[in-house]
Amino acid sequence: MSAALMELQAMGEAYGKSSKHFRRRVVICAGTGCMANGAMKVFEALRKEAGDHGISLDIELDFEETRDRDGLLTKSGCQGFCQMGPLLSIEPDGILYCKVRPTDVAEIVSQTLLDGKAVERLLYPHPTTGKPCRGRHEIPFYALQQRTVLKSCGSLDPEDIREYLSQGGYRSAAKAYLEMQPDAVCGEILASGLRGRGGGGFPTGRKWEMARVQPGPKKYIVCNGDEGDPGAFMDRSVMEGNPHAVIEGMMIAARAIGADEGYVYVRAEYPLAVARVRRAAADAEKLGLLGDDLFGTGMGFRVHVMEGAGAFVCGEETALLASIEGQRGMPMPKPPFPAQCGLFGKPTIINNVETLASVPLILAQGAAAFKETGTPASPGTKTFALTGHVANTGLIEVPFGTSLRHIVYEVGGGVTGKDGRISEAGFKAVQIGGPSGGCLTREHLDLPMDFDNLTSIGAMVGSGGLVVMNQETCMVQVAKFFMQFTQNESCGKCVPCREGTRQMLALLDDITEGRATEETLPLLEMLARNVKVGALCGLGKTAPNPVLSTLKHFRDEYEAHVHRKVCPSRVCKALMTPAIEASLCKGCTLCARKCPVGAIIGERKTAHQIDPGKCIRCGACVDACKFNAITGA
Repeated sequence: MSAALMELQAMGEAYGKSSKHFRRRVVICAGTGCMANGAMKVFEALRKEAGDHGISLDIELDFEETRDRDGLLTKSGCQGFCQMGPLLSIEPDGILYCKVRPTDVAEIVSQTLLDGKAVERLLYPHPTTGKPCRGRHEIPFYALQQRTVLKSCGSLDPEDIREYLSQGGYRSAAKAYLEMQPDAVCGEILASGLRGRGGGGFPTGRKWEMARVQPGPKKYIVCNGDEGDPGAFMDRSVMEGNPHAVIEGMMIAARAIGADEGYVYVRAEYPLAVARVRRAAADAEKLGLLGDDLFGTGMGFRVHVMEGAGAFVCGEETALLASIEGQRGMPMPKPPFPAQCGLFGKPTIINNVETLASVPLILAQGAAAFKETGTPASPGTKTFALTGHVANTGLIEVPFGTSLRHIVYEVGGGVTGKDGRISEAGFKAVQIGGPSGGCLTREHLDLPMDFDNLTSIGAMVGSGGLVVMNQETCMVQVAKFFMQFTQNESCGKCVPCREGTRQMLALLDDITEGRATEETLPLLEMLARNVKVGALCGLGKTAPNPVLSTLKHFRDEYEAHVHRKVCPSRVCKALMTPAIEASLCKGCTLCARKCPVGAIIGERKTAHQIDPGKCIRCGACVDACKFNAITGA
């Protein structure tokens, strides 16, 4: 064992030993979501309130301190249960408090920190029994997951490298540099079956091997943190919650292909992720984990953190490389592939955040152990951002092969209706993979979700966004939303994507606004297939997926819009014919006053009527009515 590695291990052991002197550890979730809801105000209130009660809550661990201390107050990355934030956990009591506000702090200090009792009103109520859940092991949202990549994100202090070292951090990197040759590292990752978590699912070990065999002394590792899908925040949460795992994964990849330089490309809309990755890289360099002499081997590796300008197309690897080089982010034809000729013309490996964070785990536990989870063709776990009409929204991690039913109804707690309550028959579809993905319907609820199964039905894992939709959702509007996003984000380099998405959006506008004809649907479908084949990059090729999948599974909705000029979900305002239910109308005249064209007539305290000849279907009357008396035909 090298002297450098022994010193790092000693630092980690010292952290673990010193942490045992604290009677309690209080961890506030400091991911972006909880911070936006006031987590840091709770943090400061805890420090003050505890001090007022004579309780010492240290915010930094001191190796020299040998006396027993009251508590350690730290921050963590995203703890996953975003809709219940800000979240506060207290160990070893095993308590998790939800929706904590600064006004709750006095009760937490007096009841929990002083007397060891839980504040029941801040505990999560079990969705079935209503019984307060004391900790994560009792909460179905957590208990039904298998968190590996995310395991440390909700407990580890992402801004203290010493705690990462105390949990065995950088030992996998040391193993790669001190005990393994590059071909052995590639072989271990290939044997694990790890596939790229960015969406395509290409075998990671095969990609690394392609770059390893390329000649030349200069090669690069690039971490793709340009997560741009609507509703997706998996990579952001890993970078915020465990940035050292990402850097360690890059180090191992660098050893595998012979790279000495790497870039973490993070979108500028993730300022907290940028700050924490930069700090992690700087702290690692101070300890000699990055630099010119890794673990005393004489081999070097340095990491640069670059902010992207927010272009969705820069999630495509060749466009990302162009952006790093200072050029406009636009895709290039392949081959050559980046592994052959990438950044600055040198062999380059591009992996997404979750992929790289999985790599240290594989070297630590071995390829065989990694393959015990998931399916034979898609080993391991996958993180998903669960959003939409579902009771429990947030960041989850489950093994590949898990069914959609388990995710939506067990982990997610069920589908919600318009009133926010659970609706047994409310499920309609799930959009998976964002603008590049497709729809899963009731017939897919028991499909084991992995790369190959989803591809076989015209969907894809994508980055991992899961948007749950209930029966009140218009699927044509869903396709239109994603097409609007893709069209806005098209880089414009190739005609099929630049003009094809524009024309597809125009056809969808025609459908939702009542202008569609008999030729609209066949034209839309033909155009979508042509864009899928003809677009230059992967983003353009997958842009038609939401349209094609909704056409396949919900064609009757499209036909109702086109042929009968009716939106079955009563969402498309242009296809609605508002009517007033006389038995519900109180004659308050509020709707008449809000109508911009004077289409509503009637005396005060008598039922009103809508003149269909004047009505422009703007929906102002529906929004104004307090008695739900106005409905669409």
